[in-house]
Amino acid sequence: MTYAKKEVFTSDLQLLASFAKVLSHPARMAILDFLAKQDSCISGEITDEIPLSRSTVSQHLQELKNAGLIKGTISGTRVYYCLETDKIVELKQLMYGFMEKLSRNSTSCQI
Repeated sequence: MTYAKKEVFTSDLQLLASFAKVLSHPARMAILDFLAKQDSCISGEITDEIPLSRSTVSQHLQELKNAGLIKGTISGTRVYYCLETDKIVELKQLMYGFMEKLSRNSTSCQI
């Protein structure tokens, strides 16, 4: 019997996996880290901080935006980026719950 992915994995595990995929690139982690220190900033400021081309930074920003971890506000010809705090809190709670479950395993692996 074959199962669709939705039937095999819980929605929380699917969501965690999608966040993990987005967070798996160090440039995206660096962008989030930079944005955590700012109220908001334009992509050029991120490019000045992270040694990648403007187009590469834009691609990473788009991935983070698609995941809902950041938002962009257009002002004239500029886009100001900042963290999407509600989504960050959701990710934190999901990850904490998952890691707590893993760390409560009191059995040791005997190989």
